[in-house]
Amino acid sequence: MAWPERICTGILALAVGACAGNQDPLAPHMMSDETANVYPTNYKSEILAYLRTYLNDPTGIRDAAIGQPALRPVHDHNRYVVCLRFSARKSSGSGYAGAKDNMMVFVAGKLDRLLEAGARETCKDDTLAAFPELEHLTR
Repeated sequence: MAWPERICTGILALAVGACAGNQDPLAPHMMSDETANVYPTNYKSEILAYLRTYLNDPTGIRDAAIGQPALRPVHDHNRYVVCLRFSARKSSGSGYAGAKDNMMVFVAGKLDRLLEAGARETCKDDTLAAFPELEHLTR
């Protein structure tokens, strides 16, 4: 391949990469808020399945509490968010890391991501109920 063709190929690759990098991660495929904001009916089971794989050691979780799905501002969109608080074992296996607040973000009725940043502030007024299913997770 001659150098002009390499330059053209490189420019094309950069252009495609730039287009892909500018997409809003919370608006998959640029769906409307009406389509994206479907109430997550199976939110507890989806959260449990996600945390079973997300956590280094999903066993022995303590102080698990969960809120109800509510539309909240997340970045530039309103999305269904479930507030979640729990204390997981440290990755070293020695003791617990302490309770952390998390926001579970749902798009189109399905779990999309876990956000820790901003969770304490966003969830501070939520009424959380015990979530014993999370405390009884197995590998």
